[in-house]
Amino acid sequence: MRPVRTTVNRVLLALVGIVLLVLGGSVLAVGLGAPAPSWWIHHGRRDVLLSDAERTRWRDTGWWWPVVLAALAVLLLLALWWLAAVLRRRRLGEILVDTGDGEGAVLRGRALESALADEAGRPDGVERARVRLTGRRRAPRSRVRLVLAPDLDPATALHDLTTGPLAHAREAAGLAALPAEVRLKGVRHRPERVT
Repeated sequence: MRPVRTTVNRVLLALVGIVLLVLGGSVLAVGLGAPAPSWWIHHGRRDVLLSDAERTRWRDTGWWWPVVLAALAVLLLLALWWLAAVLRRRRLGEILVDTGDGEGAVLRGRALESALADEAGRPDGVERARVRLTGRRRAPRSRVRLVLAPDLDPATALHDLTTGPLAHAREAAGLAALPAEVRLKGVRHRPERVT
């Protein structure tokens, strides 16, 4: 389903881009003095977007301008929603595991995230661990966030994570590599008094 969504996004972006390019190029060309095309709504450089007659034509009907503004607001909200949906990093739903016999198995992404987070949160000094898988089904990537106690060395926590949970997950899923982006954060604590 993801390739279909990607194709639809690309086609819609291409269509919107072509329409905007044609309209913007036409406005620029007419503004620079080129003859206006036959389909263009204005006929010269001095034409305005809305003449007085066009602007005041619907003045007596009180519903016109609120409807126009509401439609433009809806279009803006839809465009922002689309942009957010395209830019949002999605979770990996499943991982394809090579079983070695020519067949494959599917591992749920959330199950691996949960197992990784549980194992990463076990060592002393790790207060919380969150894991998110991104990437492709055959080449997943992990994003790990660890909240560390004040007395835990970050280098030790990173070494324990890479040699423990990440290595176990890579071996269990039969992956050649499991790249990880790790973010370490310390727990807020009160300063200790030294005497």
